[in-house]
Amino acid sequence: MSKTRYQLHWITAVMSVLKTLKEMIVPILILVFANGVNDTGKWYLDYLTFLIFGFLIIVFFVTGIIKWKRYVYWFEEDELRIEYGLFVKKKRYIPFDRIQSLDYTEGILHRPFNLVKVSVETAGGSASLKAEAELTAITKEAATVIEMEIAEAKKRKIQGANLDEEFIEEVEVERESLVRKIFALSGKDLLVLATTSGGVGLIISGVIIFLFQFADILPIEWAYREVSVFIKSGLLLVAIAVFLILLVIWGISVAMTFFAYYGFTVQIDDEDIVITRGLLEKKRVTVPLNRVQSVRIVENPFRKLFGYANVVIDNAGGGVVGEGAKINLFPIVKKEAINTPLGELFPELVLEKPTNKLPARSKRFYYRIEFVWMVPAVAALSYFFFPFGLFSFLIVPIVISWGLWHHRSAAYEISGNQLTMRFRAFSLQTVYMMKNRIQSMEMKQNYFHRKRKVATVSAAIKSGMGAFYAQVKHMEEEEAERILAWYEPVREAVVVEDLDIEQ
Repeated sequence: MSKTRYQLHWITAVMSVLKTLKEMIVPILILVFANGVNDTGKWYLDYLTFLIFGFLIIVFFVTGIIKWKRYVYWFEEDELRIEYGLFVKKKRYIPFDRIQSLDYTEGILHRPFNLVKVSVETAGGSASLKAEAELTAITKEAATVIEMEIAEAKKRKIQGANLDEEFIEEVEVERESLVRKIFALSGKDLLVLATTSGGVGLIISGVIIFLFQFADILPIEWAYREVSVFIKSGLLLVAIAVFLILLVIWGISVAMTFFAYYGFTVQIDDEDIVITRGLLEKKRVTVPLNRVQSVRIVENPFRKLFGYANVVIDNAGGGVVGEGAKINLFPIVKKEAINTPLGELFPELVLEKPTNKLPARSKRFYYRIEFVWMVPAVAALSYFFFPFGLFSFLIVPIVISWGLWHHRSAAYEISGNQLTMRFRAFSLQTVYMMKNRIQSMEMKQNYFHRKRKVATVSAAIKSGMGAFYAQVKHMEEEEAERILAWYEPVREAVVVEDLDIEQ
């Protein structure tokens, strides 16, 4: 195996500087613009803040170049070995058999130089959502070399098991034939996804955070006076302005989603799911099939009106960079078209709707607890704001309808070694879980549950370094016990035959 030491591309130094500037953008802006330019008669005092800013830029560039020079990687003894560090030299050795996937990202700075960022995901993962190792910028040819080194190591491992060359070649040919496309977002689906995305709230939140961060240096009082004058000019103009602002925010959200999910495809490569997406920043994420813990079909009420849903999988790794433990397998797909691609990826799953519903006597549990805060709130509003406070009584049927909606949506099913749970927060979720992927099962009952013979069953699924909990509330007590009995491990009985031993 080659012991040649490889360096990252020089653009890594530039990326390091930009990353540092991004992390320090708030204090730098405050330093430069809050102090401004003084008039002391001494040029070095007048432009002190700008001199400090220039000095910091030089320091960032020097440290970025040193980091780039000190970062090297090589292959030795079936391991990916990395050496790095600015003041303290660090080494990291990652055995090839622990590497589960190599995730590729092509950012704006990568693409002109035909580079990629490689994130190394291992079997154990890490305590954070970061990858086990990151090669910030290497050529695509160098990334291919890493894949070839890993493949060669696996090939040597097979040869060590005393298998003949003919069998190895057959395995490689079979593997190549398994690489196939499973799903791709069409232009129409991408447009629907972009226009119905929830990015509007994210943009508004970002604007609010920005205003809080720079409240001291922004002309808030002037803006308030101008807005007050504008409001006095007429309600119609205000409505038009608000509409245009919301339209611009919605347009930005659409553009962000479009760029993020452009060219979205899902492929199966041997035992891995490979997800590729992105226009400005192209990403390729690899998820081993054996790390998929559950499959969820999520139906947003608005998208459901048009027959769309999205499919999410829970990954049991240390977090996939840029994706997290919860991965959008199909960001948006027609409901009737889900079973075909899911059946190709997970042929063992029974993708039928759960049929076991909840009993009628459990309805009250879905809205009864809300009366604890609702009754005193309605009474207070009615008393202090009479007669308009009486409109607060409209909250009662809304809360009851919301609870009945949740009750009607809940369902469950046991199919062999598979448990299916359906429940609702705002979106309806149908979760398909195999018995051997469930980390724990819990049955909860309080005094009122026992009186009505109902119970809540919760199943914990590993998701990244945490857990995702699927639960059906207030089901039949007997059914809850049946699910717990199903989850209990089967103990094989040992039969001992009596042997007649002649003395």
